[in-house]
Amino acid sequence: MNPPVALSVAGSDPSGGAGVAADLTTFAALGVHGTAVITAVTAQNTAGVQGIHPIPADFVAQQLDSVLDDLPVAAVKTGMLANRDVIAVVGEYAAAGRLPNLVVDPVMVSSTGARLLDAGAEAHYVELLRNATVATPNGREAAVLQEVAGLDDFGDLGALCPGWMVVTGEATATDRVHHGGDWRELAGEVVETANDHGTGCTFSSAVAAGLAAGQEPMEAIATAKGFARQCIVRSADWDLGTGRGPVAHLMEPEL
Repeated sequence: MNPPVALSVAGSDPSGGAGVAADLTTFAALGVHGTAVITAVTAQNTAGVQGIHPIPADFVAQQLDSVLDDLPVAAVKTGMLANRDVIAVVGEYAAAGRLPNLVVDPVMVSSTGARLLDAGAEAHYVELLRNATVATPNGREAAVLQEVAGLDDFGDLGALCPGWMVVTGEATATDRVHHGGDWRELAGEVVETANDHGTGCTFSSAVAAGLAAGQEPMEAIATAKGFARQCIVRSADWDLGTGRGPVAHLMEPEL
């Protein structure tokens, strides 16, 4: 039997902790065949981001066509989209119905504090979110989306996404989930560790993997939350790199 196929549209991370590297290993861990469209090549590691080279939007479109015209993509997640031109291209494909089960992780700033999105491009996410099945902003990203959308009340943020919105609670491990006009809390447990590089990518790609496998959105969200926590727990005592270390996407093989 063929595995379900998921697509990551995101930037590279040569240190292997975030971006496409995190997405593909998450897909593999959850039994999903991963495909990838690169939106930006970065020079980064656990200590920070040293450089960003965005991929031209027309070449991002060419990559999308290469994957979508050939493989049965069942879910798509976006990560770092780098600038307004790339967001616009992805938005066009989403509006045309070519990006099924779209999970939008509106990446703006890295876990080390480096900016990953051109200034002024935040507002373009508002249009993309209208075609999302699930949106997964963290608290900082949610506050920016609220501001650019001109919303007075944080509680109105869920209206930006007709599907499901998950505002991840990084410090408290309690996420807020919006659907159908209501918010609910999805509680979790904080893991004390400095190894959290790529947790947002891991969570959003795990949601996409669940959707690709046929899970309903709330089931995919809950499963992804549990998977992301397991990844953090497994790497909690690692000592890789000089900064915020990666999480463990794959289980150790049994010998």
